Amino acid sequence: MATNSELFERRRAAVPSGISHATTVFAARAENAEIWDVEGRRYIDFGGGIGVLNSGHRHPAVVAAVKEQLDKCMHTAFQVVLYESYVALAERLNKLAPIAGPAKTMFVSTGAEACENAVKIARAATGRSAIIAFSGAFHGRTMMTMALTGKVAPYKQAFGPMPAEVFHIPFPVEHYGVSVKDSLKALEFLFKSDVAPTSVAAIIIEPVQGEGGFHVAPDELLQALRKLCDTHGMLLIADEVQSGFGRTGKMFAIEYSGVKPDMITIAKSLAGGMPLAGVIGRAEVMDAPGPGGLGGTYAGNPLACAAGLAVLDVFEREKLLDRSIALGAAIQSRLSAFAGRADLLPIAALRGRGGMLAFDLVRQSGSHDPDADAAKRVAARALQRGLILLTCGVYANTIRILVPLTASDGIIREGLDIIEHALKRSD
Repeated sequence: MATNSELFERRRAAVPSGISHATTVFAARAENAEIWDVEGRRYIDFGGGIGVLNSGHRHPAVVAAVKEQLDKCMHTAFQVVLYESYVALAERLNKLAPIAGPAKTMFVSTGAEACENAVKIARAATGRSAIIAFSGAFHGRTMMTMALTGKVAPYKQAFGPMPAEVFHIPFPVEHYGVSVKDSLKALEFLFKSDVAPTSVAAIIIEPVQGEGGFHVAPDELLQALRKLCDTHGMLLIADEVQSGFGRTGKMFAIEYSGVKPDMITIAKSLAGGMPLAGVIGRAEVMDAPGPGGLGGTYAGNPLACAAGLAVLDVFEREKLLDRSIALGAAIQSRLSAFAGRADLLPIAALRGRGGMLAFDLVRQSGSHDPDADAAKRVAARALQRGLILLTCGVYANTIRILVPLTASDGIIREGLDIIEHALKRSD
């Protein structure tokens, strides 16, 4: 069997460099929260396929559902010949989503497609075109979702003009010196200087930012946005691609605020590793585009829908929302103990909800001066010891934790032990 280095050389020759990689590891197999590479080395997975594996690698129920569907049919295109699993999954999500009144769901294949379609639906429903997003946001790599994304490098750099009528306001982050009051003041100024609220179709926000650094949107902000949208006839879109499906201890992170958005974009852990994404929204909003205006050849593939139904069963049967809360509390307690230790690299701003946690590497204790190089070193040291960690954030100094919610307590402790070693100044 080829080694990691041999395979990586083939990757370099065959695959564009624009597709980045956090490691040079090639997986041979995976189970729950563990991965074994082609050389037989074991890794604990705190990256979860970038938040895709809340129910773990190859959950037996998901595997069984996909195998059963595989024996029936792999593809018909829902727009040509329909199948029950698409409808059944939509029905269950409509009941689960915090949407006011009757809801409807459409499926696509990626989170970027979901956000792109949410914009299309908002424009069709309101007859308006402008969209407001936030600094630090990540909504995807398509042209529209690049425009929505609030981070230049590497997502917008070198890709030319962005689509028009997309506006950004600062996301409130206390240690960046931006308050909810500042964000709302910037929005008020935007309405005076650049775009009238009567021209805005929607405001899109992540209830917990993903790539932007796991910053939690304050309830006060979400409630104010809901009020503004109601006042001006704008729609509120909650991007739950990374924060959804139990990652924060609620099925959807926006539930903490009590706010009911008009649409919710979903993907990642929706189908336990199968490519599936979608938009859940108020029925009258979702019905605004005419027949043929929404869809996609592979959108809502039968195998992925079968996996999605199995994932929802797993959440109910294994009480994964409760598990997310318990897991998050245990991780947060351990990480809190690392802060201020003289033998460890300085960390700051431990944050998150449930099992969606992050902390920053900083240049000195008590500061918020970002140290991206230190974050990169910590992730590399962790990998050497057998732990997959991901960095993120506007300043690339954030370590995020996306361990499967199904991971055992022993695996969690082992992973945290490796983080502790990776943070040692003398390591």
